[in-house]
Amino acid sequence: MSSLFPALTAGSALPALRFGDRALTYGELADAAGALAVRLADAGRVAVWATPTLETAVATVAALLAGVPAVPLNPKIGERELEHILADSAPGLILAAPGDELPGGLARLPRIDVTGGGRAPERLPEPPPSAPALIVYTSGTTGAPKGVVLPRRAVAATLDALEDAWGWTARDVLVHGLPLFHVHGLILGVLGPLRRGGALRHLGRFSVEGVARELADGGTMLFGVPTMYHRLALALDGADGTGGTGAELAKALAGARLLVSGSAALPLHDHELIAAATGRRVVERYGMTETLMNTSVRADAPAGPGTVGVPLPGVELRLVEEDGTEIGAYDGETVGEIQVRGPNLFTEYLNRPDATREAFDGDWFRTGDMAVREAGGTVRIVGRKATDLIKSGGYKIGAGEIENALLEHPGVAEAAVTGEPDADLGERIVAWVVPADPASRPDPDALASHVAAQLAPHKRPRRVVFVEALPRNDMGKVMKRRLGAE
Repeated sequence: MSSLFPALTAGSALPALRFGDRALTYGELADAAGALAVRLADAGRVAVWATPTLETAVATVAALLAGVPAVPLNPKIGERELEHILADSAPGLILAAPGDELPGGLARLPRIDVTGGGRAPERLPEPPPSAPALIVYTSGTTGAPKGVVLPRRAVAATLDALEDAWGWTARDVLVHGLPLFHVHGLILGVLGPLRRGGALRHLGRFSVEGVARELADGGTMLFGVPTMYHRLALALDGADGTGGTGAELAKALAGARLLVSGSAALPLHDHELIAAATGRRVVERYGMTETLMNTSVRADAPAGPGTVGVPLPGVELRLVEEDGTEIGAYDGETVGEIQVRGPNLFTEYLNRPDATREAFDGDWFRTGDMAVREAGGTVRIVGRKATDLIKSGGYKIGAGEIENALLEHPGVAEAAVTGEPDADLGERIVAWVVPADPASRPDPDALASHVAAQLAPHKRPRRVVFVEALPRNDMGKVMKRRLGAE
């Protein structure tokens, strides 16, 4: 396998990374990461204190150059979760920015402060494609977080497939403010530009003003999650209270080549508002920690709001019934679980051979995501099997389409849909709604009728619960298990 980062070997003066007012060219990054890589050779595994900083990017690249698996750690991690990850992954040392205060659980690990100094050695040998590149821990929603072992071939395969789907080149300048302890921000958002030989401008922390500034100053691509695009949509609509931001933001977004949203579904009304204000559509893609990227709306394809596009090059995808029977229908209605296979898959769950075996149907990975396929093979996800597939009155219903219908009601700001046991229906649909105006909640019966008119009568909510906010994780995903516990 060739180098993960061919542009590093050239050592050019072209811009590679910029975080705020701190930046590195490809030559400077090659020196800093190369010098650090030499110090990591015997570490076994290295933990990376993954703050949204230049040091995290340098540390991760150094580990990859050294052929040492990197374990990114969420800087907001809790004590119990940290202890579990350290015991499970057994890193040999911790990489952090100088001055970072680390939790007590990391005190027993040798620490290396990541700096921009040093000179790159002669080129280090390239590890084999099967060698672990990163160990990224799942969110732990169904038990203790599992360490997903991602091989180098998976990283390369996903980034090269996105090059094809998005027309991603060395001329692109990516802008984002995503956290760097997970796949979206770190692998796609940092390693992606470096593999292409392009540039990254990280905002440090997402802000509407930061997006407008960087896109207006030459940024060509924007990565974000739905929460971020919702805030952009509010600013475009003048509903965020920032005053004159809308016109400047619209011009900046209109000048971008590609807007990409991931990690959760982007509501249709945000799609429509952004497209109307800027003339630019938002492209959605679908991936998981275990699979990296599976599908995407292609940059050269017609707009497809509400879908995650088609399988990426090299990725095979199928839908199956609960008994494992493959679904051949492309009717946009028949719901099945997504299974995938291809070079983008993880190797194993670290120290969990039982969980690894259970995750596969032969060589097909069971994603746990439910979807339908439309004409042309486009995939539309309707939710997670565990929390978003509702079996009511003999129907299989995806929570996602009901949520989108609710969001089209003017009285609804946010919505999440779950199922709860029902003696007659098996499960009944429950809508958790954040009202647009807390002082004037919409009528629950009117909301149910609105959904029934948009979709079908059997998809209407049987119960509506008003809440002040929906619980979300660091990536903006709604944590529905917390709703069910209320």
